[in-house]
Amino acid sequence: MDKKKNVVAADMEESFAEVYNGFKLHFYREVFGNWTDREATLTTVESFCMEVIYALKRPTINEFASFIRISQPNAAYKVNNLVKKGYLNKVQSETDRREYYLEVTDKYLAYYNVGSFYMYETLARTRKRLTKEQLETAVEVLHIILDEMRSDMPEFKSI
Repeated sequence: MDKKKNVVAADMEESFAEVYNGFKLHFYREVFGNWTDREATLTTVESFCMEVIYALKRPTINEFASFIRISQPNAAYKVNNLVKKGYLNKVQSETDRREYYLEVTDKYLAYYNVGSFYMYETLARTRKRLTKEQLETAVEVLHIILDEMRSDMPEFKSI
């Protein structure tokens, strides 16, 4: 029985990696393919910074710096460049005027939605193919994966 479970576990890992890579590849293809339609103003590092800020859901500059393990001045420099390019807003805290929350702009959301639209479209087609029980099991598995991720990254404030 353990041997069969190991085979299924290996298949799960391979399948999940393929799904993850498929979404990344689609995103990259769309981003590169649409460069002719819009300016390519984000560097690779800035793109990663924006993805982190968006995933952390309105972090402070210190939370962002801490999460990616860089100095606060280095994070502030990156943030200020992203603000200048129009991808990010710094919103001053009402309770502590020294603190700023980072919010993505509509300009970034248009860039980000290139990949997320495909994800939602793929999930909608997948839902149509699953029974209610299969869908419930899939959601349960995804929640387990998220719990495991949160145990490694408590800053990860997902749904």
